[in-house]
Amino acid sequence: MKILIVSDTHRKDDNFWTVFRKEAPIDMLIHCGDSCGSEKNYRFRANCECHFVNGNCDSIFGGNTEQIFELGSHKIFLTHGHRYGVRSGEEVLVSMAKAVGADIVMYGHTHIPVIKVMEGIKVVNPGSLGEPRQENRTPSYIVMTIDDEQNVNFELKYI
Repeated sequence: MKILIVSDTHRKDDNFWTVFRKEAPIDMLIHCGDSCGSEKNYRFRANCECHFVNGNCDSIFGGNTEQIFELGSHKIFLTHGHRYGVRSGEEVLVSMAKAVGADIVMYGHTHIPVIKVMEGIKVVNPGSLGEPRQENRTPSYIVMTIDDEQNVNFELKYI
């Protein structure tokens, strides 16, 4: 299974569609918030299972700020992260993931990509396709794959 994970597109739809065409076909799209009104178009054109959460810039569009869902044998906690103080670290976010029984937490908000393990929880932030803030300032995203044995791999990619 191939999953495209993006965040903080901030209506930079050209970047999103560049990545989408590059990675197609995908089995699932996960957006960690701040699509800023582009969600409906992404869902329609992606033509696959999609999971979106609202970020701090999405409040006027309605929708959920968190999702918990199963993906094979994995339980995902998806949030934008702004309500968990992620700019100061992922400790609160990891505690919440543990509390809901998730083994993977995905978030955005910082615009800086992260792939790491904390307290046994896989912590994933694809960075930003719209306004990247890491050192190289290159729009980033993650491709997640799950094999038949339910092994998970995360690959950080840049446009």
